[in-house]
Amino acid sequence: MFIKTHLRESLQNLLSAKLRSFLAILGVLVGTASVVALVSGGQLATEHALAQFRELGTDLLAVTLQDMSRDGSKDVDKETESENVTKVANHLKNVELSAPYAIDFSAINYDGHQLRGNIVGATETLQKILKLKLTQGRFISDLDQKESYCVLGDSIYKKLVSMGMFDVLGEHIRIGDRFFTVIGVLQKTNENMFFLVDVNNSIVIPAFAALALNNYVTLNNVVFKIKADQDVNPIKDSITSAFADSFPTKKIFFRSPQEIINGMKKQNETFTLLLGFIGSIALIVGGIGVMNIMLVSVVERRREIGVRMAVGAKRRDIQLMFLTEAVVLTLFGGLMGVMTGEVVAWMVALISQWKFHLYILPLIVGFFVSALVGIFFGFYPARKASLLDPIETLRSE
Repeated sequence: MFIKTHLRESLQNLLSAKLRSFLAILGVLVGTASVVALVSGGQLATEHALAQFRELGTDLLAVTLQDMSRDGSKDVDKETESENVTKVANHLKNVELSAPYAIDFSAINYDGHQLRGNIVGATETLQKILKLKLTQGRFISDLDQKESYCVLGDSIYKKLVSMGMFDVLGEHIRIGDRFFTVIGVLQKTNENMFFLVDVNNSIVIPAFAALALNNYVTLNNVVFKIKADQDVNPIKDSITSAFADSFPTKKIFFRSPQEIINGMKKQNETFTLLLGFIGSIALIVGGIGVMNIMLVSVVERRREIGVRMAVGAKRRDIQLMFLTEAVVLTLFGGLMGVMTGEVVAWMVALISQWKFHLYILPLIVGFFVSALVGIFFGFYPARKASLLDPIETLRSE
């Protein structure tokens, strides 16, 4: 009953000064909304990135071969080296599929217009490993070898459509100094950090045709799909051993979805703490606003405080009354801030085309932190009110 009385009186006092209460609530609302929106937005971004890896599966392993010698590759025939890379990749144990590929950034031209995009020299197994789907035509085949065929990524296809190429199959695109015939169009796929380039903004050509584009293109990347329930570390050792025997001058770098996922989770923890700290600054500013409003309220209600003390109210009653008002203010502002923050996070997810999830932790943290702000910043005004001299307060106008 005692708490209910204080709550009822607090609401009455806050409603009697609506504008002042609204301004105090607004500061807490903005601070809480900042915390919730920033933390929820960071978690949504991380979850979106992790979902891309889960679609591909965690049974993948990527290898990049980098030549560490200054002149070791000058006298090596690129086709022979690429054939050796393919041969080694296809004869590894505990590997279900392997897809060597090359990346190039040669100029892409169509009908006098230059396009910005990537060139991927690939084999047909790349489609199976990356789960690429086609909207038109077919993918690159191992039978194509050095043929001048190409498959368009979704973004490249849309750029060509905007230039007037509606029936793309059979059309010719100039890549470097060669013309390639379009044989397929890829469906839009999610960009991920596992593959080195964005497939949507790429043109896929046969791997050995890519080697002829310029002297810098090499088949130095491989994507592996390992067999189910296999430990990755022994497979890494066998890959390192196999490539070291055939390519002693090259250093091997590994990437796996599981390692990237674990790294992203750690980054997310740090990112969440940083965003929470930034949002907390706005919440502290809101708390200072509440303290200023409560100090003004103490000055305006000096006579009321004196009357309450004269009829038997104790100092702790006065302190609890003002502290309750501060907590009610911040709790209401926190509740509104939590809802506003989630709405902002939902809008960010909608604009970014992320799947929206309602995370409980930011809601709980935002709500309880706002209550702590009310207690912390409301204590000083409440304490000051309780220490007023009742005789002096009754004399005040």
